[in-house]
Amino acid sequence: MLTRRTLALGFAASALATRSALADTYPVRPIKMIAPFTPGSPVDVVARLLAQQLSTALPQSVVVENRPGAGTIIGMKATTTAAPDGYTLLFQSSSLVVAPAMYKNLDFDPLKSFAPVANVAWGSWVTVVPPDLPVRNARELIDYAKANPDKLAFGFGQGTAPQLVGEWFNKTNGLKIASVPYKGGMQAVTDMMTGSIQVNIGTTATLLPLIREGKIRAIAQWGPSREPELPEVPTMIESGFPGLSLGFWAGLWAPAGTPQAVIDTLNASTNRALDMPETREAMRRLGVAPRIGSPKDFADFIAAEAPKWQRIVEASGVQIN
Repeated sequence: MLTRRTLALGFAASALATRSALADTYPVRPIKMIAPFTPGSPVDVVARLLAQQLSTALPQSVVVENRPGAGTIIGMKATTTAAPDGYTLLFQSSSLVVAPAMYKNLDFDPLKSFAPVANVAWGSWVTVVPPDLPVRNARELIDYAKANPDKLAFGFGQGTAPQLVGEWFNKTNGLKIASVPYKGGMQAVTDMMTGSIQVNIGTTATLLPLIREGKIRAIAQWGPSREPELPEVPTMIESGFPGLSLGFWAGLWAPAGTPQAVIDTLNASTNRALDMPETREAMRRLGVAPRIGSPKDFADFIAAEAPKWQRIVEASGVQIN
């Protein structure tokens, strides 16, 4: 007679065998990569570059599906409901560690719902203003904002890391720069060029062409050192904010419970793709750098980022119900 314990052990062994077989044959069909951002945004552009290279590295195509909205919550939630089999992945930025601190009533925990696969890209944020605004660095922006209260507006993608950084900068420096949320950060940049918005924080990847054309002016970089593409633009550290180093990063996740062998296959394929000369060159043109490492390296990176963003959220005062 079969006991409950015997049945339980049998089910466990069957599940283990199924997962082992899956890992041995993976992938056998196309892979969907959910990008919770608008098409053409920095994360979307990097996701599509990676998907193109992974389609070559893996014997199956990788297709990007955009699921923007609610500060990337919609795309993340869609991934949590997918089977943990490696055929639905999430390509996400620091919004994954921002969300638990910013959103009060999430019905899932992003830090527990996903398994880190690979850290893919890192780049600097840059603060930009219209070319006719008489400021050329962060200190001059502070002085101008204090001398002209309520005359500046800061545009940002709702629920994103740049929103937090901008709100933190506003609050900690006692400024009265109006906050204007957008569905995507590029909409704010468009409005900047028409005069509606005076301050925006975005990635070098997104803003560099407009900076080079003189349509907007870069006044500060948020990374630890000056970017080669913007050697004349000072960092926030140089502008009198010691120890402040923040940047854009994006990586690949799988739903929690995905077999480790599948994660390892994806990680190895991602690293091979990132190490290809054409990938490195394409990322350089986008203003980001490849990050090659193991799933554990990525997990350790996330563990260090999460409390940092928790402190920024608390200092910014931003909370979304």
